[in-house]
Amino acid sequence: MRKKKFHDQDHLYLQVAEGLEKMIGEETLKIGDKLPSVRMLSEEYGISMGTAFQAYYHLEGKGLIEARPKSGYYVRFNFRRMPGLPRIAEPEPMTSEVSVQEMITAVFNDITSDDLINFSIAAPPTSLLPVARLNKSLVHAMRSSRHHGIQYEHIQGNKELRRQLVKQAFHWGGKFSEEDIVVTAGCMEALVMCLKAVTQPGDTVAIENPTYFGIFQVMESLGLKVLEVPSDPLTGVDPALVASMIKKFPVKACVFVPNFSNPLGSCMPDENKRALVELLTKSRIPLIEDDIYGELYFGRHRPKTCKTYDKEGWVLQCSSLSKSLAPGYRIGWAIPGRFTEQVVRHKMMHTVTGVTITQHAIAHFLSIGRYEYHLKKLRKALHTQCLRYLQGIMQYFPESTKVSRPQGGFVLWVELDKKINAYLLYREALKHHISVAPGQLFSRQGRFANCLRISYARPWDEDVELGIKVLGQLIRKMS
Repeated sequence: MRKKKFHDQDHLYLQVAEGLEKMIGEETLKIGDKLPSVRMLSEEYGISMGTAFQAYYHLEGKGLIEARPKSGYYVRFNFRRMPGLPRIAEPEPMTSEVSVQEMITAVFNDITSDDLINFSIAAPPTSLLPVARLNKSLVHAMRSSRHHGIQYEHIQGNKELRRQLVKQAFHWGGKFSEEDIVVTAGCMEALVMCLKAVTQPGDTVAIENPTYFGIFQVMESLGLKVLEVPSDPLTGVDPALVASMIKKFPVKACVFVPNFSNPLGSCMPDENKRALVELLTKSRIPLIEDDIYGELYFGRHRPKTCKTYDKEGWVLQCSSLSKSLAPGYRIGWAIPGRFTEQVVRHKMMHTVTGVTITQHAIAHFLSIGRYEYHLKKLRKALHTQCLRYLQGIMQYFPESTKVSRPQGGFVLWVELDKKINAYLLYREALKHHISVAPGQLFSRQGRFANCLRISYARPWDEDVELGIKVLGQLIRKMS
């Protein structure tokens, strides 16, 4: 048999695995089919036995194939058999005061409890983070910092950190200087400072529906009204729909998560981002872009951002390292465009500056080139976990279940039978030491009562499988 050749010799096992995965997806290899032996795979592709094993381990980790004792490897799953997608929400076309529901507090009171199988936290566990490398950077910061990290930092943030963030922006087409960036205590502070810069109490702000519940809390604290814009589970917010809604309502700003939104996991196509930016620029409406998940893509290329297409400074981009590197370090930032001066002024009034030592440590970590290496490992792990969780849901939940298909980020959006009350399911699941995020948290109108957000941040193991299985059993009892 003629050997296949590869031009890129790096990660040969991934290329072999991707070829086999494509054959499984196209059903050239069907469920139950036996795969070539490791020796035959080695000869077919002209690779070592070790590389052939790695390719099969990779596919096994995704749950696509399985090893049978003394028999070999077999196809076990095909994603053509995926469940349907959740429906697009149809919120009432109205604005109102935000009312953050009491269940948010109830759900997240025990969010850090160690005895839970926790599907509520959309953040990386310590096992997926480069703890040793971060510790070395922290020690370096303490030793090399001019004032040992105990003096105030520059109001816009550590200058070297901002320089490193400028370099990171090149990945999505951003061309800035360190003077364009304001370092904040996480992405949420960046969102708050940007909202303060462009709105006044009583203003109306357009947001996605469903959306991260923390945004409702921010709106409530600032005395803002919200206009919920339905979001497609695959492509996110439709610019044409935004155009029609800003004609009907006095929208003063928009807050959207174009890349891998929380909770849908949708990713707005780049052409839609361009159209949205052109629309809002023409209307002189600021767009606050939350790009906190942008680096956590599963494909070959990072998606662009709305800021990529911003020519006149109407996009205020916010992000952080909380989802990708160090949640507890609280390193976030804003690139506020024409509103930089206002954002800096609000930061001065509220926090003055950020934590010196962690900014210095992250600047060092980014400067030694380890971040991209870490991201590659993290993306691979999250993609594999996403696939395993999907398979678990398909195996243990009722057949009527609908699930989102994220191409990045941390979360799955699960739509159940209309009879199910997700908050009651949450209460029942807690009795089994399982935590989920009920859908009611993600809409100001209290919609999505039959939906769940399930985080796949935790690596798949026996406890995770048990948690998904028990959830499925509880759902069937409530149906």
